Amino acid sequence: MVNGSDEANTGRGPADGTGLAEASGRHAWTALALDVVIPLAVFYGSRAAGTDQWLALVLAGVAPAAGIVLTWVRQRRVDATALFVIAAMALSLLVAMVSGDPRALLARESWITGALGLWILGSLALARPFLLDVAIKVSPPGAARRFDELWRHSPVFHRWLQLASVGWGTAFLLDAVARVVMAYALPLDSVPLLGVLVLVVMLVAAQAIVMVHGRRSGALARGRG
Repeated sequence: MVNGSDEANTGRGPADGTGLAEASGRHAWTALALDVVIPLAVFYGSRAAGTDQWLALVLAGVAPAAGIVLTWVRQRRVDATALFVIAAMALSLLVAMVSGDPRALLARESWITGALGLWILGSLALARPFLLDVAIKVSPPGAARRFDELWRHSPVFHRWLQLASVGWGTAFLLDAVARVVMAYALPLDSVPLLGVLVLVVMLVAAQAIVMVHGRRSGALARGRG
């Protein structure tokens, strides 16, 4: 595959289904790492330092928001998805602070993943689905234009991207349900790590199904219908 710098310079490249899967996948996993690793480190580091569970969860919840704000400052633009995540964090944190219940703080994570799942599924009714929009934003100009052309003119690619959206959206919704169950049924200190493991398993399974279908249907092999 041609590297990103070559595509950016020529405005061309193998922008087929595989390229979109790689672009959106890289973005999703990078975001997941930043939004997961840092909060986990903050939570378990705070607990090791003797902080109570409620405060450790509050601090862990602030970490991703701080990262988003720093990205806004660096890029000098506000991303709608990031704004949505910030709003969901703020609302869920407010509810948890009013209740004073650490398990409510744990359950608040389900608000974010559940809403994101609904957003991905609901975006299928828009001109461009969420996953396509993400891939276009993080790809070189030539590849971005090719993705948009494939979405509008390739029935095979169109159907595959719809399946990908359903797969990822469903994975986030299942994760939201699992987080609520774990928050109120398991030892509190074990839930943050288990929540991450469940989300990773859900997303890996969804991505595997999407990739297998993409290759069998020809969406990834040819990138056009």
